[in-house]
Amino acid sequence: MAVGFVGLGNMGQGMADNLLAKGADLTVYTRAKSKVDAMVSKGAKGASSLADIVESSSLILVCLPDVKTSQDLLLGPDGIISSANPGQVIVDHSTVDIQTSRDCYAAAKARGADFIDAPISGGPGGAANGTLSIMAGGDKSAFETAKPEFDRMGSNVKLMGPSGAGTAMKLINQLLVGINNAAAAEAFVLANAAQVDIMAAAELLKVSWGGSVMVERAAPIVSKRAFPNSGAPVRLLNKDLNIIVDFAKSEGLALELAEHSLGLYGDLMQQGKIEYDIAGILEVVEKRSGK
Repeated sequence: MAVGFVGLGNMGQGMADNLLAKGADLTVYTRAKSKVDAMVSKGAKGASSLADIVESSSLILVCLPDVKTSQDLLLGPDGIISSANPGQVIVDHSTVDIQTSRDCYAAAKARGADFIDAPISGGPGGAANGTLSIMAGGDKSAFETAKPEFDRMGSNVKLMGPSGAGTAMKLINQLLVGINNAAAAEAFVLANAAQVDIMAAAELLKVSWGGSVMVERAAPIVSKRAFPNSGAPVRLLNKDLNIIVDFAKSEGLALELAEHSLGLYGDLMQQGKIEYDIAGILEVVEKRSGK
């Protein structure tokens, strides 16, 4: 199957590398020509435009940084779906709002194509190692077409339901990431104040009810205060939590912990530390604590 991949950022690069290394017939496109050239040197084909990707691919995968970019590249007048061919399967691995995913599905169907919302979890490490969780929403037949390529990139691939269900599942995950990471920050501020070694605390928490993936992940970063220039920057989680809070308001949901957590990440954003690791909200908790 001819596979097109659009977007070679923190996540997309590792995903595309795995597709290529595991035998995909891959064509790539991104705005940075140097990244396309680097992939061509590894054996991929390079595209000079979105139109080239549509022309050459049966399955088109995109991984983009924000909702507006996804809307422009998928739904715009010169976007992928506007020139999609009958029978093509288009997949958005980006984290967007549920309505955008459903709009893409409807637009693709109108052209006789298929669309899957298939956001990802696992961070840049999971993308590089091919161990991502891929949560999909859409028609089962389209999912089965795309699944062999998903399996090249992820170790936990699941169809969650109809259009929008994959995006909804990613937002559920991000809700818990945001809240659990904020709770870990508060726990580590408490540990520092009580002169408890953070790494020792994290080791004990592995076998205690208070432990979590986010505690385990954040502990070494907090211990070294290695916050700048992260592969999991606060700007991305802040974006996702804004989507979640907006959806909650539209549905009348009382997601108070999500709103509180968003305030912490928002403080870090206002300080201009948008590329800080998400664990860097420890500094916000410290500042509010007068530390």
